Amino acid sequence: MTGRSLSFSRRHALRGLGVSLTLPWLESVCPVARAANMAPTPPQRIGFIFVPNGVHLPDWTPQTEGFGFQLPYILDPLSSVQDDILVISGLTHDKGRANGDGPGDHARSASVFLTGAQPRKTDGSNIRSGVSVDQVAAQAAGKATRFASLELGCEQGRTAGGCDSGYSCAYSSNVAWSSKSTPVGKETNPRFVFDRLFGDGNSKATGDNQQRRDVLKKSILDFIAEDARRLQKQLGQNDKRKLEEYLNGVREVERRVEGAAGQSEIVSDIDYPVPSGIPNDYGEHIRLMCDMMILAFQTDSTRIATFMFANAASNRSYRQIDVPDGHHDLSHHGEDATKLSKIRSINRFHVDQLSYLLQKMKATPDGDGNLLDNSTICYGSGISDGNRHNNENLPILIAGHGGGTVDPGRHIRVPEETPVCNLFMSILDRFGAPVDFIGDSTGKLSGLQI
Repeated sequence: MTGRSLSFSRRHALRGLGVSLTLPWLESVCPVARAANMAPTPPQRIGFIFVPNGVHLPDWTPQTEGFGFQLPYILDPLSSVQDDILVISGLTHDKGRANGDGPGDHARSASVFLTGAQPRKTDGSNIRSGVSVDQVAAQAAGKATRFASLELGCEQGRTAGGCDSGYSCAYSSNVAWSSKSTPVGKETNPRFVFDRLFGDGNSKATGDNQQRRDVLKKSILDFIAEDARRLQKQLGQNDKRKLEEYLNGVREVERRVEGAAGQSEIVSDIDYPVPSGIPNDYGEHIRLMCDMMILAFQTDSTRIATFMFANAASNRSYRQIDVPDGHHDLSHHGEDATKLSKIRSINRFHVDQLSYLLQKMKATPDGDGNLLDNSTICYGSGISDGNRHNNENLPILIAGHGGGTVDPGRHIRVPEETPVCNLFMSILDRFGAPVDFIGDSTGKLSGLQI
């Protein structure tokens, strides 16, 4: 820390040719903390990750409670971050059940995942669900950042027409809802997310300048180099290192995004289009989107994000892990051992991508700790077992320390029929956005902190 008076603020951005590169959290740009000769206090972030078709619960659920539990097969990729996760057994989404509405469990599972509200059964324009927990947080804290929230996904979806037994495709394709009748569309192309995060806010200018950068074969960092050099002269040694690591990280992500541009994925048994700019490898697609989330959090471009690894009832095949069958087809396993083995492989593949996200967040400095210390990431599905289509004892875990408000490294069980929305109430409370209720909540969930 230099002690000199710096001529920029926390919201300072490096600029050049349609590029606006917001700074990561640096000690030198926090005047209050600098004056008190102490490390700055970073903001909290929350993220929600949805996976479809449930999981094979026997290979998901730890056998013991408390600390020191053995990770089951599906969760084993999280071994390096086991002390940063809290596995919660027993949570239920009652409004994901039919409750008189008949079939359509998959559409309901996505719609209810973050809302806890019973969706209106319709494939017309009169859709109705509830405000999702991420958007409640965004309404409370979104004005403090460039983007109130960030919605990501790996499969495109439709907002009209029917997708599941009389339910609109809007239910199957979205987990974020800004109002009872308004789903928040997600972005599936990492190139577009990257340009949005690092553009100057003018979409036309950003597109024109992107084309110019493409012609010149230059990185966005080439166009903010002069501004970056000026900034480096004003930083202390610790912040110089942090900024250099951040810029190197941006360049690496940009390289991977550019490498994916123009590619398209050809997968049989899939009836949805895949936009250009998406990697051929599905795992790389997920990881690039994870990088977008991390960059958005790291630069305080947003503090709230959602990520659908796939849409509800996704029938994507997983040839990269030697599972050529469609995921949804396999989820109707009928206790067939071969199908169950493939399901658990898909479930583990998804958790492997989650592990990538959490490890990278843990390796990203943030204030006096790391990004995972100051985040709460909720991962799970709105269906327990894809064969039964049940909504009790959902596979749910949270990762991160919530700025010191969560004690992870444990497996806990909650009473049967405890609403998932009770967990959401507690997450919002720790985020500094308490509410009286959300969805079908009956109170706050105890046990997140010892």
